[in-house]
Amino acid sequence: MENYSNLIEAIAGLKKQGYTEDFNLKKNAIIPGSGTYEIFHDEFVIDKYFRFEGDTDPGEQSIIYAIHSLKYNIKGILINAYGIYAESLSNEMIGKLHFNKEL
Repeated sequence: MENYSNLIEAIAGLKKQGYTEDFNLKKNAIIPGSGTYEIFHDEFVIDKYFRFEGDTDPGEQSIIYAIHSLKYNIKGILINAYGIYAESLSNEMIGKLHFNKEL
């Protein structure tokens, strides 16, 4: 698996690999940038992820996920904060995102 030194480098690297959609996170789904539909936890796969920790700013704590959905024929990235800035998620989404962190 590739290594990236920061979030910007990871975004650029994953976009070169075809992860071009920018997903947004909702409580129980991810949404592509167009916002026209929702992709639920059982409709996408997390291919890989990268975790970044800011040395001085807790706001820099984030995880970038490389995600694909065969149902919607789409590949993209989801950036999510963790720690005190983490989103409120459904149990299914928590399970999906946290299970993959242990890979």
